[in-house]
Amino acid sequence: MTTTSDIEDLLSNIRACRACAHEFPHTPRPVVWIFPETRLLICGQAPGRRVNESGRPFTDPSGDRLRDWMGIDETTFYGDRRLGVAPQAFCYPGTKPKGGDYPPPPRCAALWREKLFATLPRQKLILMVGSYSINWFLKDRAKESMTETVRAWREYGPQLMPLPHPSWRVTGWMKRNPWFETDVLPHLRERVAQILG
Repeated sequence: MTTTSDIEDLLSNIRACRACAHEFPHTPRPVVWIFPETRLLICGQAPGRRVNESGRPFTDPSGDRLRDWMGIDETTFYGDRRLGVAPQAFCYPGTKPKGGDYPPPPRCAALWREKLFATLPRQKLILMVGSYSINWFLKDRAKESMTETVRAWREYGPQLMPLPHPSWRVTGWMKRNPWFETDVLPHLRERVAQILG
């Protein structure tokens, strides 16, 4: 049986990890926002530059959009310990010369994800945010594209829910896929309210 001490020990080890230090031009700063009480887990891709600087997940416009999708405010997002964030990779991977961040390094998931989920067996809802997270969780259950996987969200419930990444690029995607706002978001907000209400 997992104890609070087990979770806290693992989180300390994750925060101390420097396994990718030789690959980054910056000092690694693992960002993981998990508590023993966490029941709603957001699993995105990797921290961006702003999150690397702040040490808190989703302290950027993507976070604003995600909170809007979930129907919660910043106070709830950062203050309710039933909500946690564990990205595919815990450190900012850096920015490509032509813009956009590098993908999450696979080493991070290989080192930590199985251990983390073994200590968090009581999740009521896991939000798989973005293609990297969706593919890690669903493997061959994922559809041919992120869009088709999100469209098939009912197949993965009630514990798993696929979402696109809430970056600025999703604006055009949402216009092309209006079902996301009419079908997916109301269900997402209802589930979040049930867990945090």
